[in-house]
Amino acid sequence: MAAGLIHHIELNVSDLKASVSFWGWFLEEMGYSPFQKWEKGQSWKLGDTYIVFVQTEQRFLAVPYHRSRVGLNHLAFHGRSREQVDYITGQMEEKGVAILYKDKHPYAGGPGHYAVYFEDPDRIKIELVAP
Repeated sequence: MAAGLIHHIELNVSDLKASVSFWGWFLEEMGYSPFQKWEKGQSWKLGDTYIVFVQTEQRFLAVPYHRSRVGLNHLAFHGRSREQVDYITGQMEEKGVAILYKDKHPYAGGPGHYAVYFEDPDRIKIELVAP
């Protein structure tokens, strides 16, 4: 194993059921497989990296997540192709998920940066980038 590679990412979520439904489909499209599941969490794994979603305790739900606060801004994933970015874009729109920066899509990241940006149920921004 190469030192420095990400082992796992753990995200606390406000509604585990909604997050599992949203992220499960997306992560499986990206090649992840279900990994662990317990009463208050679930994870998906790709290679040696896994992503975990854990239900936030009720006492910590008063202040919702916002990517402009200190902490995580967004997660960016490598896509397989521009066609996959387009496919995921269409699937998100069919699911009623708003595409961010629609006026600049698919080049919201700048010229030559082909990507789609959207948010999960807690408004965590996700980016899928074509090679």
